[in-house]
Amino acid sequence: MDVRYFLNRKVNFIRQFYEMSSAPFVERKRQIEAEEEPYVSPYSEDPEPAFLEEWLEADESLQVVGRTCISMLAATFHLYFKTWEHQIGIPVGASFRADFNKGWFNGYKAYFAHHFRIRFEDSPSKLGVLEEIVLVRNRDQHPESITMDSSHYSESDLKKLPHPFFIGENDASLFSEAEEGERAWLMAPPIWVTAEKLFAALSEVESFAEWLENVEVEQYAS
Repeated sequence: MDVRYFLNRKVNFIRQFYEMSSAPFVERKRQIEAEEEPYVSPYSEDPEPAFLEEWLEADESLQVVGRTCISMLAATFHLYFKTWEHQIGIPVGASFRADFNKGWFNGYKAYFAHHFRIRFEDSPSKLGVLEEIVLVRNRDQHPESITMDSSHYSESDLKKLPHPFFIGENDASLFSEAEEGERAWLMAPPIWVTAEKLFAALSEVESFAEWLENVEVEQYAS
């Protein structure tokens, strides 16, 4: 089986799914900002912008679509490794249980290092982004409060992430400016999945798969 072919096919589906699903919300925000029909602002002395609720709803809808796509990507990436494990014919086994308890990406990192001397750290991909894909999926699928519409990093997440990838520009600026000791006192930033960040994550997964399979071909040939 050409595992990377099926991975790329699923990644391309996620890419087009986001473009199609996000389009109505992007257009609604544009119409509100341009004051186009049906969002022409009536005269009002109220300082609150007209159609603010509709704009915020569209903005949050975009985030839901983005986080859904990240969850789909995490599941696809996990299946990619499980399929390779099956094709290789060497089960993970109990010896890697401690590694997998820290997350399946960490587990497969140990698996490939042990059996094939393949170091994920040698790949051209940003491992931090790949690991954060899994983290975002877990945070989105297991929310902590019914009162919150958005997903947030936890304090333990931020201790492991000196520079979180999926946060907005304003939060990233505040986070980078805070001293190490002060970060524990800041409110955990929301997970922010823009089109640019989603597409970057998709590309990182594709790049990693290309690298891994090229390395594996060399391993089998040697």
